[in-house]
Amino acid sequence: MKLGKDFFEQKTLKVTKGLLGKTLCVRKDGKILKGIIVETEAYRGEDDLACHASKGRTERTETLYKKAGTVYAYLVYGMHYCLNIVTEKENYPSAVLIRGILSTSNVDNGGKMKIIGPGRVCRYFGIDKTFNGLNVFGKNIWIEDNDFKISPGEILKSKRIGVDYAKHCKDYLWRFNLALK
Repeated sequence: MKLGKDFFEQKTLKVTKGLLGKTLCVRKDGKILKGIIVETEAYRGEDDLACHASKGRTERTETLYKKAGTVYAYLVYGMHYCLNIVTEKENYPSAVLIRGILSTSNVDNGGKMKIIGPGRVCRYFGIDKTFNGLNVFGKNIWIEDNDFKISPGEILKSKRIGVDYAKHCKDYLWRFNLALK
């Protein structure tokens, strides 16, 4: 079953943890690729110095101010795309970055392939700037609930990656991942 708008309207940290174990689905070139989300990061509002919106509303960050469930896809280092999903209420710039998945498509013998790193996730799914501004309720990108079970203690939290410039915000434990074997 697809996750609805109400899921993404929750507080960002709740969505960030809640997406773990859910299935990201992308339709590209007539194929549907799927992956179980295993790593996420939260970015919350203009006060979060690691959030792109920390310097206010700009043309680049406009998508972060859209309704919950909107895709914020952007290029980093001029070579890798990153996939974020806007959370909470409209005009409050917050989102969840998808950092890692377990691929359930195109894997020999029906196994799962771990894909870690936001650029690698986007490369696997074919996500680029054309996804920016879409929402996760349509036919091209969506997230499904599934029967993936997470036991207590399997969710690890740590500092976000690559935000050393963000003063005190660099120490927020807003990165979540599943302790996979």
